[in-house]
Amino acid sequence: MSARTPAGEPGHAMQARSALVIVDLQVDFLPGGALAVPGGHEVVPLANRLAAAFRNVVLTQDWHPAGHVSFATSHSGRAPFDCIDLPYGPQILWPEHCVQGTPGAGFSAGLQIPHAQLVVRKGHHRAIDSYSAFFEADRTTPTGLSGYLRERGIDTVYLAGLALDFCVSWSAVDAARHGFATHVVDDACRALDVDGSLAQAGAQMADAGVRRLRLADLVG
Repeated sequence: MSARTPAGEPGHAMQARSALVIVDLQVDFLPGGALAVPGGHEVVPLANRLAAAFRNVVLTQDWHPAGHVSFATSHSGRAPFDCIDLPYGPQILWPEHCVQGTPGAGFSAGLQIPHAQLVVRKGHHRAIDSYSAFFEADRTTPTGLSGYLRERGIDTVYLAGLALDFCVSWSAVDAARHGFATHVVDDACRALDVDGSLAQAGAQMADAGVRRLRLADLVG
């Protein structure tokens, strides 16, 4: 198998202006994990294959402190997948997952992307969640990823990983709305689909101008 330049990018100069963001391929999101995404393990070899086609790769990592506001256990009488209102908006409550320093927060052992240049840790503020790699859940507090990419002259972002309807789609929408040409590699993602979240995410990405691709569009 040979990797080729991403679709629409005919040469090395364009490659230099693109980055692949691999989202949250962590133990707790894989089978047997605290918040397993169905089929999540299938994404790991696809991410490895996809990353081989990119010069610039960023990994994201959910990195919650114990007692994080998004955990159902932080709210008396609440259960996982309940929804509550917080100062920054609606918040789905999750099982405890990706707690800082725990095995579940680690990357999948099968993830083999040694040339990844940056790891963005998100969700590390106790009082606010962060699905997006670019902004906290208030959609205004930056993680710093946008500045990092712009400083390096990158104007095009491709995304893959977990979960499509939360961290991948939020990242894609934020990237597009802040000026990056943005692409999601659909078959290198998997979704949770909580109460119609997948359809909602698809509509939001379409509204933001996110382009949806397949792995075969990028690698041979």
